Amino acid sequence: MARTKEFDPDAALQAALELFWRRGYEATSMADLVEHLGIGRASIYATFGNKHELYLKALDRYAEVRNPPLLDELSQPGSALPAVRTVLRRFAAESASEHQRLNGCFITNTAAELAPHDSAAAHRVEVNWEHLETLLHSALVRARAQGELPPGRDPQALARMLLVLMQGLRIVGKASTDPARVRDATEQALTLLD
Repeated sequence: MARTKEFDPDAALQAALELFWRRGYEATSMADLVEHLGIGRASIYATFGNKHELYLKALDRYAEVRNPPLLDELSQPGSALPAVRTVLRRFAAESASEHQRLNGCFITNTAAELAPHDSAAAHRVEVNWEHLETLLHSALVRARAQGELPPGRDPQALARMLLVLMQGLRIVGKASTDPARVRDATEQALTLLD
């Protein structure tokens, strides 16, 4: 007869996500996970697989939580350009906040730490970036159709530029103690939407 799990797998996955997000993949050992999750190594392996599989599941969870609000925000009916501006300014504010400065963005952290040599992590990063770029592109196409964006502006190129800016904000925000750096860069980039 199979034993009943004595822990909540969703809570354990969330705890793993928070630990990986704060410390990174390489700096997090299985012993750290056992201690932080409060469950045995065998239970971690049986439920999530090895450390790498657990990391990828945590990364998937992060995307599942972060992406729907962006979709809602950028696809609201009505004027599209204010939503794009709001999202960019929120990214800048989050990037300069103490919490984000210490943790950064889990996707961006993964891009820097694992993507160059881990194809599974790189794939997840790329999927997330494609999703964000598509959301931005769709909002900018709507903005152009509504007359908010000058006709000569290329929504695809602007979406890509904004994606790169947003990822850069996360990196600079994590390393810099000067919030004006990310705020000024964001406001300068937003002038390209005028």
